[in-house]
Amino acid sequence: MTVTIREFDPPGPGAAVDAEAAAEVLRAVLPYLVLTPRTLSWQAETAPPAQHHRLLLAEADGLLLGAARTGIYYDSSEPGQAYLNIYVHPERRGRGAGRALLDAGEAYVTGLDARTVYCWSLEDERSLAFAERHGYRRGRSAHFQRLALADGGLPPLPPSPPGVRVRTGASFGDDLREIWAADNEAAADEPDDVAVDAIDYDLWLRLYWQHPDHDPELTSVVTVDGAVAAFSFAVTDGGTRYMSGMAGTLRAHRGRGLAKLAKSSSLHRARAAGYVEAFTNNDSGNAPMLAINRWFGYEQCATEVRWMRDLTD
Repeated sequence: MTVTIREFDPPGPGAAVDAEAAAEVLRAVLPYLVLTPRTLSWQAETAPPAQHHRLLLAEADGLLLGAARTGIYYDSSEPGQAYLNIYVHPERRGRGAGRALLDAGEAYVTGLDARTVYCWSLEDERSLAFAERHGYRRGRSAHFQRLALADGGLPPLPPSPPGVRVRTGASFGDDLREIWAADNEAAADEPDDVAVDAIDYDLWLRLYWQHPDHDPELTSVVTVDGAVAAFSFAVTDGGTRYMSGMAGTLRAHRGRGLAKLAKSSSLHRARAAGYVEAFTNNDSGNAPMLAINRWFGYEQCATEVRWMRDLTD
């Protein structure tokens, strides 16, 4: 069996079939993701040029075995940092797709002058052995968590202190610069191996607010005396599954429970809208957000590991 690697071509005649098949693979590997085929097509079409984002597909005998998302960390001032995340369908392993995607992805980012490549994998024996065997060094970890919204176990919405108001993201209309600034500040403090720089407003609008799976009606923004203080983004599949995107609080307002209030409001509205499962993902070092999620009743369902390899060795 010969495994072939090709790039996903969003304008191509088979793009819809490819996007559906690739989404099936990613969901089989990570059932905790809220991801739709339209997301993969949108990412391929709208990624910033500096990101050089590619979706690589591994197939044999007409069957899609796996996929990889790769490119450059365009939003970091440190040059030469790349990402390469590989997904092989659990029922189609052992055919060489993982190694073929790894070789193709590394060759691609090396051609873009990348010096360091980062990957995520699940913390299972097979994935750990694969990464170590190919020269990757283990780094930080993160936890996927699940909350059954349909079970009615969601804690009551916390009361809003005086001067504090919870609004939907949609209620801000086209005036989103306060939310953009808050997101940039909160993202700068997120634990990560790659330092993230602030991105400009127009790019933020396109990549985050206008993301096809972002739901402004379920996104919550907390204001204090009329100014944005905290937020919780909502991502959905438009059916039954909800996922928390970025959630954060401006530094001046931390320690007051505002992120919990924002997320609680979003989750309550998601349940009322018919969503039955909620997912989230947090770095294992993000103790405040992990504590908030335990308060909601989230249960850890998987751990993923960050890997790094120096491509100049």
